[in-house]
Amino acid sequence: MAKPDDRSDNVEKLQESVQNTIENFREAQDYLSEHADEITGDEKQQIESKNAKRLRSIEGQRAEIKDEANHSNQ
Repeated sequence: MAKPDDRSDNVEKLQESVQNTIENFREAQDYLSEHADEITGDEKQQIESKNAKRLRSIEGQRAEIKDEANHSNQ
């Protein structure tokens, strides 16, 4: 028998995930700033690419938070 769909804490989990992703983004930006003269072009490109993915992820998670919040209010 399948477990019932418990979405009661989805918004909280998504918000925590957004905060973690923002923190990782900021840490990467700080790393780039602090070590700009030591970083190779490839490494810089990889970090910038990951941060671009993080920004897209944050957008998607925020949209999902809105959806979950709307679902909870129904």
